[in-house]
Amino acid sequence: MKKAISYWSFPGGLEGTADIRSCLQKAKDFGFEGMELGVYYQGNISTSATQKDMEEILGWAEEIGIEISGLASVEFWGANFTSEDPQDVERVKELIAKMLELGSYLKVDGVLVIPGVVDIFFDPAAPVVPYDKAYSKSLAGIKQLVPLAEKYKVAIAIENVWNKLFLSPLEMRDFIDEIGSEYVGVYFDVGNVMQIGYPEQWIRILGERIKKVHFKDFRRAAGADGFVDLLEGDINWPEVMSALREVGYDGWLTAEMIPLYQHYPEVRIENTSRAMDKIMGREEGVR
Repeated sequence: MKKAISYWSFPGGLEGTADIRSCLQKAKDFGFEGMELGVYYQGNISTSATQKDMEEILGWAEEIGIEISGLASVEFWGANFTSEDPQDVERVKELIAKMLELGSYLKVDGVLVIPGVVDIFFDPAAPVVPYDKAYSKSLAGIKQLVPLAEKYKVAIAIENVWNKLFLSPLEMRDFIDEIGSEYVGVYFDVGNVMQIGYPEQWIRILGERIKKVHFKDFRRAAGADGFVDLLEGDINWPEVMSALREVGYDGWLTAEMIPLYQHYPEVRIENTSRAMDKIMGREEGVR
């Protein structure tokens, strides 16, 4: 398994304004082997980005000695397959298609996708979608994009997030199996699942369907404010790593740590790198 950091972990990353080359260098300096980038309607990597743009980024990464570990997007909270607006549905199809295309230029193995929502926990004004409708519309939307994922040989990796959809590993497993493509799987977020379950159980049930993994820690008693630094929360990290090894996962472990420090926010990234080394057993020579 290899260690990566999300571009969103750097100040300005969520907004798509942080200088990519500078972030790649800092990620390398802090001991990461890869960095996951973001795609935005307007940002440093926008939906109008070209192959040439991606080749420039790849050149920076090769010069620095770091890999691009994946692509994500914050835009799924605004437009997704569960919207009642046909323009939103078309927009998310175009977004995922563009992510797959850009991902192929960046030589990544998968892109993060949130296909739909029942509600948006941070937006009380957002409409509530019936659960069965959210599931069926998400399924239909992803199925339409399978040919593109297979064409580009980049997986659609569906993340478990706080959207009140896929509330059990059995359901997420069945969703992936119904699509039935090796280029559709799970982007498993260890911290996100703590509100409703145990990550080690999800890992063992989802097994080889897991394409990518996000690391963050969570303290259950704190509710929505429960996301904390690695090793500070309630996650049983030895069990998580044991489960990942049991199911044969050997891909990227990407820390997604929003820069919440009021001062010197990059210290969080440095601390994250050290914590990941401990979790991954690198100090003890464990693969």
